[in-house]
Amino acid sequence: MKRPAATGGMRHIALFVTDLAACEHYYVDLLGMSVEWRPDNDNVYLTSGNDNLALHRASEDFDTSGPQKLDHIGFIINTLDQVDEWFEFLQHHNVKIRQAPRTHRDGARSFYCYDPAGTVVQIIFHPPIS
Repeated sequence: MKRPAATGGMRHIALFVTDLAACEHYYVDLLGMSVEWRPDNDNVYLTSGNDNLALHRASEDFDTSGPQKLDHIGFIINTLDQVDEWFEFLQHHNVKIRQAPRTHRDGARSFYCYDPAGTVVQIIFHPPIS
């Protein structure tokens, strides 16, 4: 069987979060996403214009102690210099940093931080797709 045409890329991620307001603030006010749709008080869908991030309020019995299957999510930026600008901006806003900016062997440059729910977020300049 022949594989269908290539997908349009991974442009939708859905996360369970315990503090919906803090996560919305992080992604909207700090990372610049906008609210695309808010179907109710427990869900919000955000976008950067070419993607979709769904934040779903986790139930009170949600098991946060289980192993996280997701390593991290990444936000592509347009230039190498913007990596350090984003790093300084997020540090200024007291975002917890996991790893400071570094340049990778392939010429990409990135750093890692955490959103309010503890999800690892990578800010990355990756030449083939930036």
